[in-house]
Amino acid sequence: DQMDNFKVIYKILKLLEAAMDYDEFDRSQLIPEYFGISENRLDALLVMLQNEGYIHGVLHAKGLRGVKLDPSMGITLKDLEYLEENSAMKKAAALIKGIKDTIPGL
Repeated sequence: DQMDNFKVIYKILKLLEAAMDYDEFDRSQLIPEYFGISENRLDALLVMLQNEGYIHGVLHAKGLRGVKLDPSMGITLKDLEYLEENSAMKKAAALIKGIKDTIPGL
């Protein structure tokens, strides 16, 4: 579902935005299980985000399975602007917040 993809993208971008406070990105949350998706989908979303200029540090070779993440992986100014301005992301954020507010422990 396309909206589910945007929710996952939003979570990825917010995770990377929060990582700006640290010297090195902790990749322990950047796993398929955290987002409730397959490894292939997560890899594809990461490659798409990089190809569109929203993140950097995703190492991917055509024909090879999976991606590697550079320790300096992070977001770009384009991503920060997108998170701030994109109404689809705001809707997804509101939905995620609503779910978090409704279900304790998330």
